[in-house]
Amino acid sequence: MTAYRARLTDADIRRLIKATDEDERAAAAHKLCRSMDRPDLNDQDRAAAQKILRVMAEDAAELVRRAMAVTLKSSDLIPRDVARRLAADVDSIALPIIGSSPVFTDEDLIEIVRAGSAVRQTAVAARLRVSRDVAEAVVEVGGETAVRTLAANDNADMGEHALNRAVDRFGQSGEVVAAIAYRQVLPLHVTERLIELASEAVREHLVSRHAIAPETAIRLAQFARERATVDLVDQAAASPDIGRFVSQLNARKALTASLLLRAVARGQMEFLEYGLAELAGTPHQRAWLMVHDAGPLGLKALYDRAGLPPRLFQAFRAGVDTWRQLQSEGADTTGEAFREQMLQRFLTQRPNAPREDLAYLMERLDQPVAEAAPRAANAA
Repeated sequence: MTAYRARLTDADIRRLIKATDEDERAAAAHKLCRSMDRPDLNDQDRAAAQKILRVMAEDAAELVRRAMAVTLKSSDLIPRDVARRLAADVDSIALPIIGSSPVFTDEDLIEIVRAGSAVRQTAVAARLRVSRDVAEAVVEVGGETAVRTLAANDNADMGEHALNRAVDRFGQSGEVVAAIAYRQVLPLHVTERLIELASEAVREHLVSRHAIAPETAIRLAQFARERATVDLVDQAAASPDIGRFVSQLNARKALTASLLLRAVARGQMEFLEYGLAELAGTPHQRAWLMVHDAGPLGLKALYDRAGLPPRLFQAFRAGVDTWRQLQSEGADTTGEAFREQMLQRFLTQRPNAPREDLAYLMERLDQPVAEAAPRAANAA
């Protein structure tokens, strides 16, 4: 103990205890803490150092307590009771200790997480090691920032339950989904859930880095094609020269029945008119007349001349009729309500249609067959 005191010096200890100036006491605290944090302390020296730390933890000056928290944040010298006291202090003192101190038990960290402070939850989530129990607590009650930080921390032990819970709570957050997706190890089920939620870049990472089932890969490819189709339709609507846009699509062999059906579903009737005109080799004005003013056979004649699949004609017929009806009622034919009504019209008009026809249309409307088919049966 004498040798230890010689290293600290009695003057340093007196400055810590008796100095009235906060800055002076903080400087003394910093020096003392640096001197204490040595690997060669014997049991007697460690006990003496911990007594001094308890004195510091009681100091009224925030600067003194902060000097101790920052200097010894990663040290096992601080007694657990002192660490808990500091963790309940103001953020400038608590956060360094919460984020790094090795003396906390899992129970201590879970208690901190459940107390509800977002910045303290995040400090726990960013620790060098986060046990499975602590990770479960963070994903259960932590805020979005804490859960994202936890997911981005590959030293956090996140089991499948925690990962699924994080997706349940924050699947709408692109940042949380990306953080989970970029973890080094992901269970298959979690990977497949993320594919439905992630951005294109993150999906590519999931496919290249993690195992996915073959049917998921097929679904992903279909999703990418459908996303591109939606983009094309929306681009056409915004184009100042839709006729030229459609001609370019046709030259690239992208002007398909699927694309035109999507246009109908999104209320883009002008796109359908120009598309049919392009495929049928007829002027747009004539195509417009055949779609809207040539009686029930006009659309059929134009459709056949365009060379589109006969089995899908009734889907187009239902879409055009619904669009016309809603337009006459003053409805917004570009909105979600239109797409829903078009689907309902198709199903109620053709409840006994071949399953592949129904599946084809409902894929284009982003609705599962399993959900839509019962509505058709009830309507029938």
